[in-house]
Amino acid sequence: MYGAPALPPDFDSLPYVNPNAPKGGRAVSGEVGSFDSLNPHILKGSPPWQLRFLAYESLMGRSWDEAFTLYCLLCETIETGPNRSWVEFTLRPEARFSDGSPVTVEDVMWSYETLGTQGHPRYHAAWARVAAMEQTGPRSLRFTFTEPDRELVLLMGMRPILKKAQWEGRDFAQSGLDVIPITTAPYVIDQVVPGRTLVLKRDPEYWGRDLPFMRGQANLDELRMEFFADGTAMFEAFKAGLLNVNRENNAEKWATQYDFPAVRGGDVVLSEIPHGRPSGMTGFAMNLRQPAFADWRVREALLQAFNFAYINETMTGGRQKRITSYFSNSTLAMDHGPASGRVRALLEPYAEDLLPGALEGYSLPEGDGTARNRDGLRRALDLFAEAGFTLDQGRMMDPSGRPFRFEILLPQGMGEEASMLDIYARALDRLGIGVTISSVDPAQFNIRTAEFDFDMAWTRIGLSLSPGNEQRLYWGSAAADQPGSRNLMGIASPAVDAMIDQMLAAEEEAEFTAAVQALDRVLTTGRYVIPLYQWDRTWIAHAKELTYDAARTPVYGDWVDWMPNAWWWQD
Repeated sequence: MYGAPALPPDFDSLPYVNPNAPKGGRAVSGEVGSFDSLNPHILKGSPPWQLRFLAYESLMGRSWDEAFTLYCLLCETIETGPNRSWVEFTLRPEARFSDGSPVTVEDVMWSYETLGTQGHPRYHAAWARVAAMEQTGPRSLRFTFTEPDRELVLLMGMRPILKKAQWEGRDFAQSGLDVIPITTAPYVIDQVVPGRTLVLKRDPEYWGRDLPFMRGQANLDELRMEFFADGTAMFEAFKAGLLNVNRENNAEKWATQYDFPAVRGGDVVLSEIPHGRPSGMTGFAMNLRQPAFADWRVREALLQAFNFAYINETMTGGRQKRITSYFSNSTLAMDHGPASGRVRALLEPYAEDLLPGALEGYSLPEGDGTARNRDGLRRALDLFAEAGFTLDQGRMMDPSGRPFRFEILLPQGMGEEASMLDIYARALDRLGIGVTISSVDPAQFNIRTAEFDFDMAWTRIGLSLSPGNEQRLYWGSAAADQPGSRNLMGIASPAVDAMIDQMLAAEEEAEFTAAVQALDRVLTTGRYVIPLYQWDRTWIAHAKELTYDAARTPVYGDWVDWMPNAWWWQD
């Protein structure tokens, strides 16, 4: 995207792997929830999230040590014009599906068109900007774009490649558990117990095992995923030895509850993996399609009422940092003081559309740390009054004279988040606001959020060090009413759209960084989400035999497929 790749053309392996790692062993991990689909590329169903990354390959692959670089995987070469208005890929002749059949240009073209028209909405925006797709040789194809786009060249290299023949006569958009995908990846699906267990096995005939990009990756023979109703049951299964790897998200729990016999005896190792990627956004999203939440003063009032300092002390002993903006924990994060320099120059033309704090400076309200949070609730009452709300016999009434009540939607199994919301609901009750906390099964949660059928809902959006066209799907106006988009909040802001455009048009990294920092300001001051914890590291407890190169972890840290792909089994 900018500059040159960090690795030379003749690189031996990615910098954070062990190229001499032995093959063998297995990782057994747990997930809260269930699954009813093996197709992670469509809107319908709830697939295990890992499938998208572990069971499929694309033309190019990511190094988790670089923000703006891809390396050829299924492709042998990539070529693009000086203004990046087109890109051409040549497939490796040795590329094979798991059934031994070759990967053809026909498979690639079918995959792109099918995903772009029938797949998940995340694939649609890029496909809409393809003016032409054509075969240019026995193993090559070219995409011509409707307009030059520096990132689109890279996005075209990151689509999963499917076997066309497997899907002939099938409805791709309706698949569930009945189709075991034939893919090119090093892991294939070996066992499925619907809703409970999924087992991937390493393919000993995997076509790419000798590629420098894959050397030292996909070392484990088996990846087993067990699904649990809640986090408590999953943790007990790990302590009992039914699982051999567990990611912990609670700093208090990590500090106080990982002193069980297997840890003391050295059979379980506790690892902390730092990273430099953005925090992303985890929290409770407010649906601006609901009239009450459309008023920014209501959203700010609800932020004031969320006593993070007290909740954090109650839940983690005050050990856990909070997300401070969408790109916090990275060089892309907003400065919380007044906007200046390039950032201010980008924002000033949209001053009339910006909310208070975007230019002047803004930080999230934290609460006073006491159970009652008097100052925060007093500010919340003032904001509700400014927005036309009134108190009538202890009940908060909206401007239409109706009691202000709303529902907060959670997927089942999120006990910690439910406990936070119990504290929050008591604070809202003191403001005369009635809240219903609904925990629903993952399939229902996915359906309701995809259809924007909620008032407030839990959300988690991971962000990278190289944000790009996907930002339109996350917060762009065009995605606000597109079912299945990640824009749960319904953001429709000219300033947001403009900052995304500026980010995508940047030709230098400094311009790119300023545009993202400006976008971060607009999103954060939009008061769209009540942010929760920030994780600037990952806590992983694992069997002593499961290991990784602790001296050379990537800048992205524990991201997507680093664990298990870069790990190995050491007897």
